[in-house]
Amino acid sequence: MLLAAGKGTRMGSDLPKVCHPVGGRPMICAVVDACLEAGCTRVVAVVGYKQELVREALAAYGDRVEYAVQDEQLGTGHAVMCAAGAYPERTRDGLDLFVLCGDGPLIRPETLRTVLARHRQAGAAATLATSVIDDPSGYGRIVRDGRGRFLRIVEQKNASPEELGVREINPSYYCFDAGALFRSLAGVKRNEVSGEYYITDVFEAMLGEGLAVEVIDAVPPEDVLSINTPDHLAEVDRIFRDRAAAGRASGMGSMR
Repeated sequence: MLLAAGKGTRMGSDLPKVCHPVGGRPMICAVVDACLEAGCTRVVAVVGYKQELVREALAAYGDRVEYAVQDEQLGTGHAVMCAAGAYPERTRDGLDLFVLCGDGPLIRPETLRTVLARHRQAGAAATLATSVIDDPSGYGRIVRDGRGRFLRIVEQKNASPEELGVREINPSYYCFDAGALFRSLAGVKRNEVSGEYYITDVFEAMLGEGLAVEVIDAVPPEDVLSINTPDHLAEVDRIFRDRAAAGRASGMGSMR
């Protein structure tokens, strides 16, 4: 599942953020490619703002990409619930489901394969990949106890001064047992500060229910660069093109 309903208000454009070009194509295409290369059998894009443009950007994939609609942007948890109809209840339990952001074009298929392997090996209800970066500003922080065990994710706007100093962040690479995900999401409350429903609240809820949540430091710091401004877009585009050139030079083929 790809979350692709947002506008991207700081991009200085009316174009949906996921439609801005990286490597000469709408950035969401790189995320779809990574999912397909990692072996995903279905890709469901959650669309909303100017959804016709996102659908047009993904038209070349034909029926390999399906769509769910988030009419009102009420957060990531709400976006996932808007796609619940794409996963009938009878098929949810035992279904491995990635939840990813459509504006992360530096994602690598091998990272997804690593996360899925750990998820299955651990028999987890949820697995999240983290990254340790020098400047965690803007990202959700990974909160652990004194023994290093995962407790929760806290969004920056809700973080305490101590939590803001944490450099292990949440780059929004999630793998779930679909049944456990939708059951837990049903109990998530609207955040008092933002008024949104956060998918990140699901992990703490699952732990409270005694479910297994696996955490793996699997995302290279370079891959988690956020695209929130035209300058960010230019930097990610440069990295993407450099990778493609390096892949061709090594005979491995271009990044898709």
